[in-house]
Amino acid sequence: MRLVTFQKESGSPRAGALVDGDTRIIDLAEAHRAAFGGPGLESVLSIAEGGDAALERAREAVKKAPADASVARADVRLRAPMQPPPQMRDCLCFELHLKQAFASVRKLTAMQGPDPEKALAEIERGGPPTVPAIFYKQPIYYKANRFAVIGTDDEVVWPDYSKFLDFELEFGVFIKDKVTDAPKEGALKHVFGYTIFNDMSARDTQALEMEGRLGPAKGKDFDTGNPMGPCLVTADEIPDPYNLTMIARVNGEEWGRGSSSTMYWKFEDLISYISRSETLYPGEFLGSGTVGNGCGLEHMRFIKPGDVIELEVERIGVLRNRVVAHA
Repeated sequence: MRLVTFQKESGSPRAGALVDGDTRIIDLAEAHRAAFGGPGLESVLSIAEGGDAALERAREAVKKAPADASVARADVRLRAPMQPPPQMRDCLCFELHLKQAFASVRKLTAMQGPDPEKALAEIERGGPPTVPAIFYKQPIYYKANRFAVIGTDDEVVWPDYSKFLDFELEFGVFIKDKVTDAPKEGALKHVFGYTIFNDMSARDTQALEMEGRLGPAKGKDFDTGNPMGPCLVTADEIPDPYNLTMIARVNGEEWGRGSSSTMYWKFEDLISYISRSETLYPGEFLGSGTVGNGCGLEHMRFIKPGDVIELEVERIGVLRNRVVAHA
C-alpha cells in the first residue's frame, strides 16, 4: 500500500491510501466505517501500531471503499506520512557521500576567508580528507527534530542565521513493532514501510558546531527543515530496498544521482545496533543518510531562495519543496 496523511482545505489530517496511479486517495477512516460499521484507521501511526492486522484491515477497507470515500489527490494537501513521527534518527550509511562531502567542506571553509586559494592550500597541507574510522566500525546517527517535519509541496523556510543551505537526498524506514536487541539477520521484518527524506542542512552553521564533537544542532534543527513524503510505501511493496535509483533535481535540473545499492550500512544494521538495550516503537523513523552525489555540497553547488528541490526515489515517488527566504 501507498499510505498518506492528507488534509482537506478545512479539516484535520486523515489517513489515506493512494490509488489509480496515485491520482486519487481513499479516506481510510471513511472506508473503514463503510466496510466494518465503526471507527478505525484514523491515522497512519495507528495503522503501524496495529501491526499486520491493522494493515490487512486497511487493505480490505480500500477494496470495499464506496465512491464518496475517494478524493482527488490534486484537491487535498499531503502532509508527511506521519507528522510528526514519534521519534526520528538519521544515520550515516553512504561512504561516497562522506568522502565527497569532507573534501567539499574544506573548500567551503576556505571560501570564508579573505584569500580562499591560500586558505585551501594551507588546509590541504594536512593531507587528504579521510572518513573517520568510527564510520567503518559501527552505525552513526543523531536524533532529529520530529517537529520540523513537513510534507511534499510545503515550503522550506531558510533559517535566518545561515548563508549556505543545502538539501540531502535520503530515504528511510518506519518501524513496525516494538523491538529490543534485534539480531541483524531478519531485521527487515521490523520495517513497516519506506519514505523519502530531505535532511536540510545549514552547512556553515553545521561546520562550526561539529567542532564541539557533540553532533549537529542548529545546522539541522530549524522549522520546516525535515521534509518527508510524499507517501509511506509499505514494506511488502519494496521487497529489495537495496536496488533503488535516487535522483536529486533543483529547478528541474538533475544535480545528482545515486543508488541505494551503495549503502555501507543496511537498515538491518541500523535496527540491530540502535535497538541494543533500547526499545524501538512503531512509527519511529530511521533515515539512511545522504546517498553519494545526493547534496549540493558534494558538487559545490548551492541553492538559493525560490529554488524548487525534487528528490526522487524509485518505487516511492517524488518529494518536492520550494525554498523561501526567512520573513
